[in-house]
Amino acid sequence: MIGKLIGAGVGAALSKETRKLGGTTGAVLGAVAVPVLARMRLTTMLGLAAGGYFIKKLSEKGSRPVG
Repeated sequence: MIGKLIGAGVGAALSKETRKLGGTTGAVLGAVAVPVLARMRLTTMLGLAAGGYFIKKLSEKGSRPVG
């Protein structure tokens, strides 16, 4: 229960940084992410983290101004 509350708080705080998610949506995603992550294996979590990192780097590379 406490993990879901912490996840909801973190999700709400992170959603303020993005324009696509509202505070409520971020809180719900954060609360849902905690039990999902608790059931994953370590290798799956590391793979998701690495994939997210590479997608972020590719999107930053594509948005750089030319010149």
